[in-house]
Amino acid sequence: MDLSMWLEATGALAGAGGLGYAKIRAPRVYWSLVGLPVTWGRFTLTYRSTMDVCGLTVQPSRLRAFMARNVARREVQPVPPKIRRVRGTSTGLRVTLRLPAGLEPADLAASSERLRHAWGVHSVTVTETKPGFVQLRMTGHDVLHRVRMPRKARPRGMIVPVALREDGTAFERDYRKAPMALTLGANGSGKSMYQRNLIKGLAQLPVALVGIDCKRGVEQSAYAPRLSALVTTPDDAASLLDVLVAEMEDRFDLLSRHGVSDLWELPESIRPVPVVVLVDEVAELFLISSRKDEERRERLVTALIRLAQMARAVGIHLEICGQRFGSELGKGATMLRAQLTGRVVHRVNDKQTAEMGLADIAPDAVTVTSLIPMERPGTAVAADSSGGWSKIRTPETTRDEVTAVCREFAHLVPDLPFLEPFRPHMPAPADDPSLIKTVPAVD
Repeated sequence: MDLSMWLEATGALAGAGGLGYAKIRAPRVYWSLVGLPVTWGRFTLTYRSTMDVCGLTVQPSRLRAFMARNVARREVQPVPPKIRRVRGTSTGLRVTLRLPAGLEPADLAASSERLRHAWGVHSVTVTETKPGFVQLRMTGHDVLHRVRMPRKARPRGMIVPVALREDGTAFERDYRKAPMALTLGANGSGKSMYQRNLIKGLAQLPVALVGIDCKRGVEQSAYAPRLSALVTTPDDAASLLDVLVAEMEDRFDLLSRHGVSDLWELPESIRPVPVVVLVDEVAELFLISSRKDEERRERLVTALIRLAQMARAVGIHLEICGQRFGSELGKGATMLRAQLTGRVVHRVNDKQTAEMGLADIAPDAVTVTSLIPMERPGTAVAADSSGGWSKIRTPETTRDEVTAVCREFAHLVPDLPFLEPFRPHMPAPADDPSLIKTVPAVD
């Protein structure tokens, strides 16, 4: 009897210790075994009362109130959103709700913090799926602590999965929806990591990659096998952008001849290859050190603004990175920024920098950006012109991994004669056998 009790107690302690270990080291396993059943039960039992307390109920219709009083003989109660579907995932819970008349998605979004505490989950995100329906995306643990991209997240078409959202879904860079984008962040914030993941995904797609790295190519030169063009000085950048503007005009002529208004409306046999321009540090293109550089700066700014305003229709996209991007850069900076639809802002050194990237499209996300801790590099706020935003974090990717992918898909570099003068020089690998046979010296 004593031995059996001891074995039972030991088994219970081992099980509790295993769950405690899983909660820290394998949160997805812990959530699936313990967190999901507990949260699902808590949600089911407290749903109506929680919605009532949070002010997310409305008065029933007259017909419903009449039926409740005279047929069911019960008190008329406020009506919460109707649950249409509840689905568990490896990171949280997905609940689809049908909104009653009088409620809108913004009402639930404003109460997301109260719902999070009421149901004991890490976060609650409200997403409108279609008119009258919303989805509550609850996460049971901090999925951004150790980023693990979903298995189905693969580059396709003009879509590149770059990071993981706070609700456990993949944040995808869709160049058809947001053709131009701006990425801001301080040193060490993870801005370069974001660009690495972006290049890693783009390298696997049939697109032309154009690099502008005025830090003498220290960031992008390693990706030369997959780049169609690479410039490392402002003078060369001005020449390259002039060529891209000329190519844009030629592509518009092509669209005009075929009577279409978008590159993707052309037959695939004559459709030009999409081009993605990666600007590593935009300030290097704007700032000048002497009056003689003024003319070059005007060329650069004018070309960038023209591309940002019109190049979307012809498949030329801008991906601009920088630490700051405000009016202090000079004439044309704010005009260019206004054309960049997608915004990703990492940790910044001051609130003004966060406002440069988000205040005009998602002002309520500025405070979130200012609170990103230094020990969480890669964490950022992603927003677009629709006003929606989400907290994201890029998975850790080394430069060697991206370089290997660029070499693997080097055969996808398209043949574009207008970019040939700017094609990066490809040195021969150091481990290639030498064709010169050395002869030892004899006395």
